[in-house]
Amino acid sequence: MTSARTVRWGIIGPGRIARNVVRDFVHVDGAEAVAVASRSPERAQSFADEFGLAAAYGSYREIIAADDLDVLYIATPHPQHLVVAVAALEAGKAVLVEKTFAATLAGAERMVATAREHGVFAMEAMWTRFLPAIVAARTLIEDGVIGEVRQVQADLGVDRPFDPTDRLYDPAQGGGALLDLGVYVVSFAQYFLGSPDRVVASGSLAPTGVDAEAGLLLGYADGRAATLLATVKHQTPGAARIHGTDGWIDVHPRFHHPTTIVLTRRGHDPETITRPPRGGGYAHELAEVTQAVAAGRLESAVMPLDDTLAVQRILEDAAAQLGVTQHDDTEMTL
Repeated sequence: MTSARTVRWGIIGPGRIARNVVRDFVHVDGAEAVAVASRSPERAQSFADEFGLAAAYGSYREIIAADDLDVLYIATPHPQHLVVAVAALEAGKAVLVEKTFAATLAGAERMVATAREHGVFAMEAMWTRFLPAIVAARTLIEDGVIGEVRQVQADLGVDRPFDPTDRLYDPAQGGGALLDLGVYVVSFAQYFLGSPDRVVASGSLAPTGVDAEAGLLLGYADGRAATLLATVKHQTPGAARIHGTDGWIDVHPRFHHPTTIVLTRRGHDPETITRPPRGGGYAHELAEVTQAVAAGRLESAVMPLDDTLAVQRILEDAAAQLGVTQHDDTEMTL
């Protein structure tokens, strides 16, 4: 640690999501974004100038080697996560890795093993779990307000016209509905139901061979189930519902960054609960990592690495059923 009070962050991959995330550092106590890296020095400098960062690096290797950073936020395309995260963890840098954690289960397993071997914090950036509305839903469930959770429903779809160069359709960039949108619905179900005993998937492929749409049924030995939809072919409401034996909770669209949930209990009128996020919503996951690193913790209790692996396993199982195989870019240059 470079300071007893401030956790210093570096950004790897100055794209759209990184731009949104970096704006939320002003809402996080004890955290400061100070550096950015891109394999384009001009792009890195432009990002640093725009957001007032102290340093801009023209390679990932340089920011990994920087001795004044505590955490690296990795926002590169999915296939690049493995090599970047492993190098960072081996250098002793904590990492927050954008979802999906890796392009493959094997890649995710290697990243987790590296974090644990070197005793360094790592977390998947599943911001949904940390948002106040989802925290409120989780608290209600843990308090037994809707009884035993038996089913989960969730959908997430966008209308993205086919373009083979678009990252959502490009196999080299880890394209497809599952890794980009399916990770949200699967992680949501896994959070409230745990890991399933079986996965059944149906869907279609884009001309480039990536999955364009996927419907998943997660089955559990005791009869619980989740029905999940993800697609890049059309817009969907982006809603979720958690069914319990004594009621249900609706998570209003878009469920992956909600402000409102509605609790319906047997014999009661529906109750609307509004919990707006700080900033753009990313501050909550940034605070989780900042506090964990400052305290010397190696994992998040809300987004533990075993949950990340469980979600990755479901996604890979579903992709295989659809005939899709993803690849980590193990030959990339840092």
